[in-house]
Amino acid sequence: WKKLRRNKNVAETVYLASLGCAKNLVNSEQMLALIREAGYSITQTPEEATVAVVNTCGFIDSAKSEAIETILKLAQLKDEGELKVLVVTGCLTERYREEVLSELPEVDAVCGTGSYTDVVAAIQGALKGERPGFFAPQETAALGGGRELLTPKYSAYLRIAEGCDNKCSYCVIPSLRGPFRSRPMEELINEAKGLAANGCKELLIIAQDISRYGTDLYGERRLYALLEQLCRIEGLHWIRLHYLYPDELDDQLLEVVAREEKILKYFDLPLQHISDRVLRDMNRRGSGKLIRERLDKIRALMPDAVFRTSLIVGFPGETDEEFSELYDFLREYKLERAGVFCYSQEEGSVAAEMPDQIDEQIKERRRNSIFLLQEQVMDEKSNALIGQDLEVLACGLDEEGRQYGRSYMDSPDIDGVVFFDDPAVEEGTFITVRITDAVASELFGEVIR
Repeated sequence: WKKLRRNKNVAETVYLASLGCAKNLVNSEQMLALIREAGYSITQTPEEATVAVVNTCGFIDSAKSEAIETILKLAQLKDEGELKVLVVTGCLTERYREEVLSELPEVDAVCGTGSYTDVVAAIQGALKGERPGFFAPQETAALGGGRELLTPKYSAYLRIAEGCDNKCSYCVIPSLRGPFRSRPMEELINEAKGLAANGCKELLIIAQDISRYGTDLYGERRLYALLEQLCRIEGLHWIRLHYLYPDELDDQLLEVVAREEKILKYFDLPLQHISDRVLRDMNRRGSGKLIRERLDKIRALMPDAVFRTSLIVGFPGETDEEFSELYDFLREYKLERAGVFCYSQEEGSVAAEMPDQIDEQIKERRRNSIFLLQEQVMDEKSNALIGQDLEVLACGLDEEGRQYGRSYMDSPDIDGVVFFDDPAVEEGTFITVRITDAVASELFGEVIR
């Protein structure tokens, strides 16, 4: 009887489009698990679906545009194909609760960021002809739960916390995701063990700010203790850290990262700027001096460390001198990976109301200037690797049919790759590649082990 009840929805086929960041991807995986458990079948082809779910990002204008375009594209299938119902979830619906339903009549149901676990109820209500909306408080959303992975099984994300308390003046994420909440360590260890037992070899640790992990649960930073336990899990080979804040990088954490072989010497530090005045107006913790001290300390402890960062140019009031300070800092420190963004005047953020907003052409000119500088840095760093041997996780074939993998310097979907040609190498295995050529962030080599 239970089996029959579980499969009563099998006539409906669900397609889910996951947009935005890796943290949003984990929510998508959790929703897929709930959808599967409810008896629906799942497809990766929207044309085959009778139900479509779009898990949106609503952080900046480009993300909002992508979400709306995806919604409208799927809505066409309601007229042309088998699609009956379109459900929208995530940050866009949380940010624009009334507008999504009033201005997008194609949408049949919505769930906010506190209600991703209501996705099945949203689907069922929409199939009955209702137009439900679920908006539970963000801090009540379950942090754990089953997942249907959207990543290759050899690489998976472990979200160790949700929400954010940083309140950067340019950012609306705290209003979309709620306060910072760490997950209990025992729960995380059990989830990581399950992923490893299922074939996960690379575990990517994510949250809005992983360096604050444990401060709300245990009264102190406990990322170092969590990492020590994760390193003991059999099967895990790489542990990659995302979103570390410079002011939270204490000696205890750095010593663990330096000591443990499984933890990649890959530091994702969202610096945003180096000018003290700009950092202060951004409501960022720390200073330009602190940032430099942390980078120097990491490089002294781990000479092979690779840095990834995100930077904002054109923040309100940014002067030519402050931009030059940022440019000179990057030229001196030569960070290996840098995403450069023009400041986006986000409604609802403190910075959106600040005076001295910068002209868009000036923003673009400054962004392009740093982009060209980073291209030079990347070329220099990549060419220095020619002749060296790198451990590489084989990732199969790219869209052009080329065999590729990733080194410790390369996080999936945001960094470069290593190309090689060896049909004997299976996807998801670790190999040693000798680098023979380099073009920007792309490396080329031959398999030697």
